[in-house]
Amino acid sequence: MKSLTTNTINRRGLPIILQQLIASCALLILSPLLLLVALLIKLESNGPVIFSQIRVGENGRQFRCFKFRSMYLPGSPQLANVSMGKSDRSGICQKFFNDPRVTKTGRIIRKLSIDEIPQLVNVLKGDMAIIGPRPHLVTEYMQYDPSVLERLNCKPGLTGLWQVSGRADTTFEQQLMLDKQYIANQSFWLDVRIFFATIPAVLLAKGAY
Repeated sequence: MKSLTTNTINRRGLPIILQQLIASCALLILSPLLLLVALLIKLESNGPVIFSQIRVGENGRQFRCFKFRSMYLPGSPQLANVSMGKSDRSGICQKFFNDPRVTKTGRIIRKLSIDEIPQLVNVLKGDMAIIGPRPHLVTEYMQYDPSVLERLNCKPGLTGLWQVSGRADTTFEQQLMLDKQYIANQSFWLDVRIFFATIPAVLLAKGAY
């Protein structure tokens, strides 16, 4: 495991207990939508409804992050190989804007960020917060230089300053700058502003692929 030089900071944003209460209410309110999405995923392609992946969170702690499955499984005839493809975004965090591995249902739930809703369970478990930098892929984390490790100074979130500032339309360097800006200026009211700015960002689907 890569050694960390990060320092845990006292959380100055929305209290985690309040975020967990919001997550509980959201899961209850959204349960009919979640059941519908699960049915559509199951009808379109074989495989589990929920996709889980090891991500890196606060202070480098690894955890299992949950999402609705939006891609075909390995071995599916529809699955395309993108291993030789060129990422549409430069830097460590790769992104394919027209990823041929994504199912039809997957394209819709990704566009509207519905695929991320199961991460409310991660909030309840204490692995994530609602507001914060996005959780990091292990492969990305292993490429981070020391200047990037500052992103691990707080819990990762479902949404954050980066998500309401362009999402995948930003470069990795811009994403890093926004994450550092959030950590340095974290406050109750900044979290509230990001929370409400997420609603139009999701509805307009700008930067979502």
